[in-house]
Amino acid sequence: MFDKMNWWFPLALIVLLAVAVLVKPSEIAAAAATAPTPVLVIDAGHGGADGGAVATDGTLESDLNLDIALRLEALAAFWGVDTVMTRDSAEIDYPAEADTLAAMKRADQYARAALVNSTAGAVLISIHQNNYPAAAPWGIQVFYGGVAGSDTLAAVLQENLTGQLCSNTRRLAEPIDSSIYLMKKASCTAVLVECGFLSNPEDLSKLRTEEYRLELATVILASYLQYIQGITT
Repeated sequence: MFDKMNWWFPLALIVLLAVAVLVKPSEIAAAAATAPTPVLVIDAGHGGADGGAVATDGTLESDLNLDIALRLEALAAFWGVDTVMTRDSAEIDYPAEADTLAAMKRADQYARAALVNSTAGAVLISIHQNNYPAAAPWGIQVFYGGVAGSDTLAAVLQENLTGQLCSNTRRLAEPIDSSIYLMKKASCTAVLVECGFLSNPEDLSKLRTEEYRLELATVILASYLQYIQGITT
């Protein structure tokens, strides 16, 4: 279980990554805009009655998403980054009228979208895991919403995550499918990070380790800091 107090080791690592994984200033400058103080909204995908994808060994996507999100929140706190979590536990409080799984999912997505859109200066990073019928696909994929800046943040994340954690893939950041409710409704810069494929044995093996989940959170925060530096200077 993730212990918020046990994060002394990655502090040195994140300093190194924040310096090492730099992108060209011109790439970030394109996202510059006058805006409120940025607030990192961390969305741990799924949760509650919705476990998301399930690996062959029973590992739930929702559990991995939450663990990475909590690590990201802890690192952000150390760096003085303002954060909001769409959920911080495995449980979700549903309205009484949400009496089916579909209704629960719908109510949860409505609540998350409302929280994101009521947060001044929000920058949304949604944490997910990929899944596929075949075992071959692997690696990290970043998707972005339609609001200005989303493609820039996604490109920074994709470059850094790929460069640091899966350099053998040539994946590029891509626009999100319009069917993804939270990303469609978010009125702020928004990206979704698929941290790996639960259907791929090597990805799953890495994702099941605390070290790798910590590395993911570290690179995500370093990328966010790069992006924020670009739009606030």
